[in-house]
Amino acid sequence: MSSLKIIALPAFNDNYIWLLQQGNQAVCVDTGQAEPVLNYLREHNLTLAQIWVTHPHGDHTLGIAELQQHFPDCQVFGATDIQAANQRVGEGDVIGWQGLTAQVWHTAGHTAHHLSYVLQDGEQAHIFCGDTLFSAGCGRVFPDGCVDWLHHSLQRINTQPENTLLYPAHEYTAANLRFAAHIEADNADVQAALRETVAPSLPVSLAHEQRVNPFLRVHLPEVRVRVQQLAGQALVDDEAVFATLRELKNQF
Repeated sequence: MSSLKIIALPAFNDNYIWLLQQGNQAVCVDTGQAEPVLNYLREHNLTLAQIWVTHPHGDHTLGIAELQQHFPDCQVFGATDIQAANQRVGEGDVIGWQGLTAQVWHTAGHTAHHLSYVLQDGEQAHIFCGDTLFSAGCGRVFPDGCVDWLHHSLQRINTQPENTLLYPAHEYTAANLRFAAHIEADNADVQAALRETVAPSLPVSLAHEQRVNPFLRVHLPEVRVRVQQLAGQALVDDEAVFATLRELKNQF
């Protein structure tokens, strides 16, 4: 039986810092604030061994320097746009920790160099996806990103086993579900989730997301028809539906 614990540490108004605990060590993902991490580490007498960074936005990185002051041997993993990283990683790299391995995926779209970390613990996969995918939604596209990249990244996640657990970095679920209901008013799973969702709503299984997340459902005729109706134009393929859906969410 696995001894891995994964804890959601709230930060700012709606961020989550994901903390992985095994033995007397911890890893955290996207440390926008140091204080929640330090408090947990002190309470449980843990050493921070690694930090995994998905992208450079401040609400994911501002706590790194303070944590490094307390744990100078801590390894900080990130892409080339992460100034605090002392371990540069990219697509296909593998990170080892406490007998476990995490594969690095380049999941561009929200930003150009956005990374996700896929941790395998026995038969269970955990994907720390930053701002690429949210429950019932996905990230905005920043100027250095690209909506087609984002679609590709979500499709990659969508090919994983349905029991895969997803760990987005924000508690946006309720708002995203309201948009999902705007797109698929007759989706019983969306309506049920609207009634039942309470914070924290994460992590969430890929199987659940495949039922409620419109950005994973752009291939379905009912989603395409609704998006075309709202956009007032015909859309030729899944990529066009996805891009239009993302713009509709921006305006919702």
